Amino acid sequence: MTSAALERATFRVAEGDLEYMTLDKADLPPEFQGYQPVRVGVLDNTNMAEHGFAGSTEARFRRAGRINGYMREFGPTAEMNIYDGFNFVGSTVAHLFDRPESVSGWMTDIFLKDFEDNVGESVGDGAQLISVQRLEPSGFFDESVALKVLQGGPQGVVSSTVIDFRVGRILGVAFVGTVGDHDRLELAGQLALALEKKIVQVVLGAV
Repeated sequence: MTSAALERATFRVAEGDLEYMTLDKADLPPEFQGYQPVRVGVLDNTNMAEHGFAGSTEARFRRAGRINGYMREFGPTAEMNIYDGFNFVGSTVAHLFDRPESVSGWMTDIFLKDFEDNVGESVGDGAQLISVQRLEPSGFFDESVALKVLQGGPQGVVSSTVIDFRVGRILGVAFVGTVGDHDRLELAGQLALALEKKIVQVVLGAV
């Protein structure tokens, strides 16, 4: 299937399809096989705004073309030892937009720009956004961008590696949170590529 045909096929996707795009436990890399679901469910624009940077509003995200999303997040069990370099969360999100161009705009004008504009600012719970570094993801069907984000707070330093990629009017996001200052592009890439494959399967099933 050509990229244009796949893009057209995403217009047949409904909000209810998003749930089936995110990764289940069986889809996760071996690194996360012992983990359990910690947050699963719909991620609407109101929820996004409540957990976003200062100035984030439901209206802003709606104007950006975002319709809705679904998240599936996995974390460690209580008996796991937490140490420097420990990956404490792995998650995937599928977001539905009004059109493909809105996904592209979100990736650059909201995802990248908001993080880079808020370096040095408070991000809640006594934490501060210390630094943001652009990474170079590879192997995706269409556009992709990535960031390594470093935050510091009362519990110490944590790093997040986030990959955003586009499949037509769907934005896929893979996220790995790690204790300490660590780049997890390879692991986040495994999550993201598995997510991309599942998104395409659902899209083709909706045709």
